[in-house]
Amino acid sequence: MTAATSTPAQTASAPVTARVRRKQRRSLPARLAFWATAVFMAVFMLGPLVWLAIDAFAGVWTYPDLLPSTWTLNWWSHVFGDNTLMPAIEVSLILSPIVTVVSMVICLPAAYAFARLKFPGRQIILIMIFATNAFPKMGLFISLASLFYALNLMGTYTGIIIVQLIGTIVFMTWIPAAAFAAVPPSLEEAARDAGAGWLRTFFRITFPIAAPGILVAIILSFLAAFDEAQGTFLVGAPQINTMPTEMYNLIGHYPGQVSAVFSILLSIPSVLLMLAVRRHVMGGALAEGFQLR
Repeated sequence: MTAATSTPAQTASAPVTARVRRKQRRSLPARLAFWATAVFMAVFMLGPLVWLAIDAFAGVWTYPDLLPSTWTLNWWSHVFGDNTLMPAIEVSLILSPIVTVVSMVICLPAAYAFARLKFPGRQIILIMIFATNAFPKMGLFISLASLFYALNLMGTYTGIIIVQLIGTIVFMTWIPAAAFAAVPPSLEEAARDAGAGWLRTFFRITFPIAAPGILVAIILSFLAAFDEAQGTFLVGAPQINTMPTEMYNLIGHYPGQVSAVFSILLSIPSVLLMLAVRRHVMGGALAEGFQLR
């Protein structure tokens, strides 16, 4: 009877196998934590959307039933039967592009300056721009209201455009600035050495490379203007109603299911536009915009 012997290959692979097993044991809690977080985020993010989708068609829905006992389209007919809905949608679809274009004209040159120039107070100005979206805006809107009354901007389209611009500045400045900063200066220098002027270098080299980040900023700025409700309601109502402010009027006179219908309608532009730029957002353009140094 012979004793079992191990080959040199088996002896060498034993420590490797042990290390793999220890690594797998250590990674198990990490994997469990990852999947638990993923499930929690899915429920947290998708749960309200599923509830809205069901509530928008619910007739009678009583606790503790998981689903409505009856279904109806009455809430949709209430929303689309409102005579002020279509004018509000038209106002939103007209004002939001205007606000986005004005924001581009004001902020894109500033973003290029932040990316290419080093001047005193640069970081402080960037922080001040970010601060416009870092805190609740209602206090700012109330402060602006007194100024708007003095300038006769209350109840005007100009006043609404100014209010909606506040929500777009941070996107249209930070993200394009990071996109411009990511363009290698060596490429621009090579183009100028080849005889290209400043404008040709910008539109042939700088802008095409920075375009994905600028596109993300444009989409997010449009959505910020389209979804802005508090300042628009404070400045424009009752003379001018946009789609979000019209929701306030509807849910004040109808059951809560109407707000579910309107929430779905408001989410459609956001979902479509975010799907259009999802590759650039997931690729890091949005995160890079808040890492500008």
